[in-house]
Amino acid sequence: MWSYVWLPLVLTVIMAKDSLIMAEATDSPAKILLPSQAGVDNSRSSVCSVPNPNLNYKPVIGILSHPGDGASGRLNNDTNASYIAASYLKLAEAGGARVIPLIYNEPEELLFKKLRLVNGVIFTGGWAKEGLYYEIVKKIFSKVLEKNDAGEHFPLYAICLGFELLTMIISQNTDILEKVDAKNSASSLQFVENVNIKGTIFQRFPPELLEKLSTDCLVMQNHQYGISPGSFEGNIALSNFFNIVTTCIDGHSKAYVSTVQSKNYPVTGFQWHPEKNAFEWGSSEIPHSEDAIQVTQLAANYLVSEARKSLNRPESEKVLSNLIYNYKPTYCGYAGRGYDEVYIFTQQRSLL
Repeated sequence: MWSYVWLPLVLTVIMAKDSLIMAEATDSPAKILLPSQAGVDNSRSSVCSVPNPNLNYKPVIGILSHPGDGASGRLNNDTNASYIAASYLKLAEAGGARVIPLIYNEPEELLFKKLRLVNGVIFTGGWAKEGLYYEIVKKIFSKVLEKNDAGEHFPLYAICLGFELLTMIISQNTDILEKVDAKNSASSLQFVENVNIKGTIFQRFPPELLEKLSTDCLVMQNHQYGISPGSFEGNIALSNFFNIVTTCIDGHSKAYVSTVQSKNYPVTGFQWHPEKNAFEWGSSEIPHSEDAIQVTQLAANYLVSEARKSLNRPESEKVLSNLIYNYKPTYCGYAGRGYDEVYIFTQQRSLL
């Protein structure tokens, strides 16, 4: 039987008898003085801290494209087309990174050369669970583990389909996923009892927001498949690789795993969409409150803070010639559903 814990806001007030000063209601507010009013010498120059040489202040995130155009062929019905929803790109940019698209069906040699230019990867949502896309996800995941094993800190965000594929790959069971009722709906997150959030996406969340996450609908769900906590823990390979951090309840009160963190690698799996709150508007169910936007921002910050630990410093010219800025986005939000904006790739465009 699974049990969950709320993470309540703990308010600790330390009162020192001799030093506590209680402001009376009639007291005037403290004045805020400008430096010139406080007698500060304006001739002093500002102090800029020395950059940490162990951090990469120009991180680049690779995002794997997905088959199709993101709009069921309404935008481009080329059989070789693939796309990246702009919201994933904006998630990386919100954290302070640039993006290189990893086009799943371009020549494999080229794809893996591009992988050498990035400091982390995002696997996006979608539907493709077999064929070339599955094989490429499997190979990139293997490279992610290989890079980390070799000493390079290289994070991976696996979102929705991305997480589903990882469960299939790690468990070596393509039938491990279960049907869940979680399409186009917002939900809360239930933290596993006694979970340690240190080293996870939630470690920098303010206590107030952690509490709201467990009670308020602050995250977006849009999937038909998931995996129950019992099935997840019952699979030795999955339970050895990941810790379950949160679960969710679907429309039929069935629990499924919603956030996982690798025990030994900077790999985070989401069965919810951290990118949608701030950057997608095609569904009235997407949370857009200030708290929901903060969830997106903190998710972006965590990914990029992990990417900054990467020691990879690729040649600047090669990075510039492969950035997403070499492509034009397509606005597709006219119908008020689906993605608002996508990048569509029908041919390779690289100077590698």
